[in-house]
This record gives sequence, structure tokens and C-alpha cells, in this order.
Amino acid sequence: MDIEIFELERRQSLWENVVEWNLTESGIHPYTLNELLDQKEIDNLTNLRLGYGQTNGSIELREGISKLYPNSDIDNILVTNGSAEANFISAWNLLEKDDEITLMLPNYMQIWGLARSFGCKITPLYLKEELNWQPDVRDLKNLVKPTTKMIIVCNPNNPTGSVLTQNAVNEIIKVAKENDAWIYSDEVYRGAEYDGDESATFWGSYDKVVIACGLSKAYALPGIRIGWLIGPKSFIADAWAYSDYTSITTGVLSNRIAKRALEPEMRNQILSRNRTFLQENLEIMKNWVKKHSNIFSFVPPTAAGIVFLKYNRDILNLNSTDLTVKLRDMKGVLIVAGDCFGMDNYLRIGIGSEREYLENGLSLISEFLEEIIL
Repeated sequence: MDIEIFELERRQSLWENVVEWNLTESGIHPYTLNELLDQKEIDNLTNLRLGYGQTNGSIELREGISKLYPNSDIDNILVTNGSAEANFISAWNLLEKDDEITLMLPNYMQIWGLARSFGCKITPLYLKEELNWQPDVRDLKNLVKPTTKMIIVCNPNNPTGSVLTQNAVNEIIKVAKENDAWIYSDEVYRGAEYDGDESATFWGSYDKVVIACGLSKAYALPGIRIGWLIGPKSFIADAWAYSDYTSITTGVLSNRIAKRALEPEMRNQILSRNRTFLQENLEIMKNWVKKHSNIFSFVPPTAAGIVFLKYNRDILNLNSTDLTVKLRDMKGVLIVAGDCFGMDNYLRIGIGSEREYLENGLSLISEFLEEIIL
């Protein structure tokens, strides 16, 4: 099986630990253990035996996850090494050569690449900037057919930070039911909404829904590599069998930390802290864009630590990849080219970092713009 390079991840992996200013991160400034746990909890971790954990996730962690999804229990849940493993296992489990899928674009492109390598036929469902990065539901009705195996969405969305309206959610569910198609919903940014109004999950709307989520983005805990799948019990049983061929199990330390993070009081504390980061940094970003309004425009995100900027090609007459490479080489600032989402003429900038770090990075981008435009 041939597989294409996952451009977003490869570019980040090559450069994010080399540049001085990394604004490619789509999550929020991560916690340290000392910030997250008290000394007694840390001491308990140091005394934990480092054996193999339960391969589908500890019972305690799965119980904590199930409380986030009404009418689920631990057998609806598989704990994975990040949401990336959740995506891989699901695609490997459900998709076969010549399957037809409808995939929201722009999107995190992991399943796009996997589906292409499996020989699937992909029909894009484009979010439209003029609709504030919402889909036109009329497109959905035309794209999804009885032969469609799966509708794949990312909500809240990466890279736009948009959240589907309830009308769009209802239409996706309706069309999926009418065509007996799976809904696969990447909800890793759920909980990172700017107004604190947590977006609705697709879980419970239909008997062929699978959710991927995890602690890397909204919870600012990417380093513990905890993700999960929630779906019908038969699907989860199959997915668990597939995970036996990948990483087998997640770490016992990570399971323990994740369980603590999802306890209601701690969860609220984490999401509140992260929301403050996002609200403050979005204002910084808005003010910066105003200063460069002849070059950039964007629909402000309603969730997630990212903005998706459109740039004026008459002023910046560069392909998005060329532009980001030039910025990296001249100023040591790394941002994501729209090419990584199949959308040249756009740039994704992470705004989940500490305030001063973001301000310094944006200041260097301003210097870069002055130099290349002059």
C-alpha cells in the first residue's frame, strides 16, 4: 500500500523544535504536572507500578469519559494513543477499497490521506467562508448517496475554528440516516469554545455515529497522548481488536492523569483556564489583523486555538507554502500553509500560546511583511 506524505505533520515535525517561534500549534499552552496536580497526586504517580495497563483503557478512565456522553458506558469507549490513533483505527476498520466517503474540507487531513491510500473515492463537502465557514446544506444533499459509506466531519473545525450550526448538524444527521451512512465526527476541540457554550456532540443522534476525541487540544494535555473513540459497542469491540495491531495499550501514567483531568471540578478548571488564553489571544490577533487589513482578512473562530487567515494575493504574490518557508528562513517563525489543507491563499496561525510568545511572533511577521513588500 502506497501512502502519501502527511504534509502538515511532516512540516511541523521537521521544524517545530528548530525554529525560535512556533505558531503552528493548534492546541493551547500545555500544562506541567505541577500546575495540574497537587503534591500528593504527584507522589501517587511516582509510586505507580509501570506495568502494562488495560489495553482498551482503564475502567476508571472509561467511566470518566462515559460521563461526557449520555447513554454510554465503558463498553462504548476505546482509549487510544491520541486522537490520531483513534482516526487511524477507525479508518482501517471501516474503510475499504472503492468505498465512497464524503469528507468535510478544510479539515485535519489524516483521514483524507488514509482514505486515498486505501483506494476510497472521496467527495469533498466544502465549508464556505462566505457562510462563516459553514457548509451549504444543499451541497450535502447532492453529495451523499445510498452508496456513501461515511460522512466525516471535524467539529469544532480545524483549521477554521468554526462550529457547525444546529441546522447543519441536523441536516448531516438527516442525510446520513436517509442513506444509511456512518457519521464520523472528530470532536477534539470540543470544550475550547470561546463563549464557554460547549458545542453539541453527534453522539446519541443516530445508531451509526463514531466520535473521536482526546486531551491534546481543548484540555492542553498533548504530552500524555490520550485520545478515545466512542461508538456502538460492536464497532468498539472491532476497533479494540485493530488496536492490538497498533500500539496495544496506552500508558498507565497517562490513564491516571487523564482520569483526574476529566473529574468534573478539574475539567471545569482546565477548560476555564484555557478559555481565558483563547479569549485574550483572539483579541490580540484581531488587533494585529486590523493593522494589516490591506493584506489579511478572516472569520474569527468560535472555538479552538487557531485562526485561518486569507491573504491578498495582489500584495503577497506568493504560494502559501513559499510564503511560510520564506517567513521561517527570514524570521524564524513557523506557521502553517493553506496548502496543507488543499487551500492555497490561506495561512493557519496558532493562538493558544502564552500572550508574550504570540505577540513576539506576530511582531516578527509584521517585520517580515514590511521587508518583503518593500
